[in-house]
Amino acid sequence: MNNKKELIAETIAASIATKQRLLSSDELLSRIEAFAETLVSCFNNDGKVFFCGNGGSAADAQHISAELTGRFYLDRKPLYAEAFHVNSSYMTAVANDYGYDKVYSRMAEACCRKGDVLVGISTSGNSTNIIEALKVAKSQGTTIIGMTGETGGKMADLVDVLINVPSSDTPRIQESHILVGHIVCDITEKTLFGE
Repeated sequence: MNNKKELIAETIAASIATKQRLLSSDELLSRIEAFAETLVSCFNNDGKVFFCGNGGSAADAQHISAELTGRFYLDRKPLYAEAFHVNSSYMTAVANDYGYDKVYSRMAEACCRKGDVLVGISTSGNSTNIIEALKVAKSQGTTIIGMTGETGGKMADLVDVLINVPSSDTPRIQESHILVGHIVCDITEKTLFGE
């Protein structure tokens, strides 16, 4: 690679372009607002919010849940939010005994109830273990939020609110997912705790 600065500039420009498409979509802005309102309603009714994802999306799930349980901007009481993958003993046992496709659906069966929210994060929208978790949670009355790439994949038909970032490039989608997560945390925190 001859010009690393050119690659850096192109990558930053591509990230900005994806976010600009997100910003330009009134439909997606409304869905992001609905995502935040869903979390506010859940927490106001003593519900819990769960997240699941694979790879970078697992990191995003853990990051967003930490912002809710810890704090975002405000010094306030913690909110119950958890990423399903954080118990490595559970994950490896269920993957070994039942297969990786079941690691999140078994957790959804154990944890998700009516009034709770499950946020599935998959850039393709086609991750089998996420889809299986959404089906189980939905059958138990849990509200489903999907964070995906442009098409929404198979998840599009399973969710109550779809945040389908207008890109098919995995890193650009993930960058926008964390942006959306931060926005939702900010709105949720300010709505519940004031400012």
